[in-house]
Amino acid sequence: EPDVTIVSGLKDMAVFEGDDVTFRCQVSHENARDVEWKLQDVALQNNEMNEISVEKGKIHTLTLRKVTEQDIGTIAFRVGPHTSTA
Repeated sequence: EPDVTIVSGLKDMAVFEGDDVTFRCQVSHENARDVEWKLQDVALQNNEMNEISVEKGKIHTLTLRKVTEQDIGTIAFRVGPHTSTA
């Protein structure tokens, strides 16, 4: 299985409270396994507040809905041993 690397990392974002924010990270291969999103070292799941998806097979996205002050912090995307943060 090829080593999946991060081609395009996360970008820092500034948003207003109550808005949605989307983070994108592009990886080198489609169907990457062992992928994880975290906010402040807490693993995020796909639910009504966090939308986790993959576009075109290689672009992994995380949308945080209606952010609050509690959402301030570091977002991390990890695929295998590679990590990108914003």
